[in-house]
Amino acid sequence: MDKFAVLGCGVVGSGVVELFEKNKTLIEKRCGKELEMAYILDLRDFPDRPYGNKVIKSIDTILADPEVKVVAECMGGVEPAFTFVKACLEKGKSVASSNKELVAEKGDILLQTAKAHNCNFFFEASVGGAIPIIRPLHKCLAANDFTAIAGILNGTTNFILNKMIKENMDFSTALALSQEKGYAEKDPTADVEGHDACRKICILSSLAFGKHVYPASVHTKGIREVELKDVELCSKLGLAIKLIARVQRLENGHILPTVMPMAVEEDNLLSHVNGVYNAVMVRGDGIGKAMFYGRGAGKFPTASAVLGDMIEEVQLEGTNPAQMWENVHSADFIEDFSAFTAKRYIRTTAADVSILTEVFGELDDMTVSTDDDETVCIVSRPMNAAMMNAAKKQLAQKGIQLLSEYPILVS
Repeated sequence: MDKFAVLGCGVVGSGVVELFEKNKTLIEKRCGKELEMAYILDLRDFPDRPYGNKVIKSIDTILADPEVKVVAECMGGVEPAFTFVKACLEKGKSVASSNKELVAEKGDILLQTAKAHNCNFFFEASVGGAIPIIRPLHKCLAANDFTAIAGILNGTTNFILNKMIKENMDFSTALALSQEKGYAEKDPTADVEGHDACRKICILSSLAFGKHVYPASVHTKGIREVELKDVELCSKLGLAIKLIARVQRLENGHILPTVMPMAVEEDNLLSHVNGVYNAVMVRGDGIGKAMFYGRGAGKFPTASAVLGDMIEEVQLEGTNPAQMWENVHSADFIEDFSAFTAKRYIRTTAADVSILTEVFGELDDMTVSTDDDETVCIVSRPMNAAMMNAAKKQLAQKGIQLLSEYPILVS
């Protein structure tokens, strides 16, 4: 019989415990071994829970037990999670983590540590919750040369933007509703500023392109500045504003990871991902496009992904070489954001479209819309940062204010 331990008994950790106890017979049948939940590491006591007698206060108990083969890390944050996970791996104990911040900041070190001690560090739950995306990238799609990944990777921001699109709520009202429903934390910074999505695209970028991508290298902008006016006008143009996490490999071989609100064309499936659902679109030379869709968070969906990793780790003998990326000390393979090029949705105080044609040149074929406030919105040709800065300067010289602009994610 193999023992396992759970680090952290919050929302996800308690989900792992409860889902294991509920489906213990089925899980054991599928992994081909008997399993025992031996320890739950947490600072709190749970005297009224059936598993209260499993709670311990020191990681040393887990490290000292040679029968503990697998550990579920559900603590969140970098420390003490990093110290605990690294210590477990150094003892040859495989770890399954739901901790996106830990993987984004320290994944390269932990993967190398697992390899050095002939065990595994898995993290399916760190990106898409119950949506399988890590395993497909390094297994099912392993024959592909990936060119781009784009997705809606944060359910809270997607819920907020969906309320703005469908129910004409302003940002503050939609945020308050998401907090009321328990989707957003009391401090929603990680979600609405894009940090959560940034960590997730770092993980996907690292796995798809083989080198560790740190959050500091990713251009990240959240949704606080999204105005209801732009949501409405984009809708008239067949566009939906979404927080898009994206990485693209450029012609020079560098990659460009970004997180920012983008206007998504209606024939792109991502424009129809609503509520708290997430989706990831993968491009590869063998598959063309493939999309993964489902609930990206939640107690039992995330716990399901953690247990899935644990089942595989119990079955494996030695390190899985496929789920690995290179530890790097330079970001020279990451392109500067100034190279980012896309069509733009642009709203200005211009009196008419002809002035904007003079500044931006030939406009996109999409319909030009003028709203009741005598502001004009257009869709430009593809532009990079230098071209946009030049256009802003020309607008200012003509006494025209650029009110907002969003890059457009095409199909």
